[in-house]
Amino acid sequence: MCGRYGFTPGENFYNRFDIENRLERLETHYNVTPGMQMPVIVRVHPGGEQFTPRVELMKWGLIPFWAKDPRIGYKMINARAEGIEDKPSFRKPLRSQRCLVPTSFFFEWRHIGEDKIPYLIRLKGQDVFAFAGLYDVWKDAEGYPLKSFTIVTTEPNELLEEIHNRMPVILEEKAEDIWLDPQVSDVRILVSLLRPFQAERMEAYPVSKLVNNPANDNDEIIKRG
Repeated sequence: MCGRYGFTPGENFYNRFDIENRLERLETHYNVTPGMQMPVIVRVHPGGEQFTPRVELMKWGLIPFWAKDPRIGYKMINARAEGIEDKPSFRKPLRSQRCLVPTSFFFEWRHIGEDKIPYLIRLKGQDVFAFAGLYDVWKDAEGYPLKSFTIVTTEPNELLEEIHNRMPVILEEKAEDIWLDPQVSDVRILVSLLRPFQAERMEAYPVSKLVNNPANDNDEIIKRG
């Protein structure tokens, strides 16, 4: 699974994803936890023939539009890629409500005996990259909309399998365009993108257990442990 990640946008974030709009504040977070409002990238159709990338804030933990209780979102922070096209919660979002979840690194915990050691995992030489995500829009009793997202996960690559049995789907930049394209609805094409990222282009190292506490959201938690 992917239960924690970090986002340090830097100065190149908007250019990196060719985003035209701007958020009022684009905050750095070293310890993103489920339930937080975080930036995701969607592609909307403002008119004409161009689909424009746009950044929006959404809650981490997908709440299906049909859900009766929004607390279900805390159980749906991840969506397994295997069979995703047939699962009621993800079937519709896969076809028409896909997003990119920008990130700089993520955390997984390695079991060593009875201990759990947190590891930071990131791409070599890249400050920001993107997870494959899905989103949905739930409305409360008054009709107020709440947008939420989930991160798609897959089996681990050679690097991650030493740490955890799952990993988030990290998209190549060319695959990002396909994933966001509203005109792509063939699930065979979409599912083919949901595979492990190349291990040789990633790195991982142990960090302090400070990351275990969601209140710790500073650069101390990403230092080598």
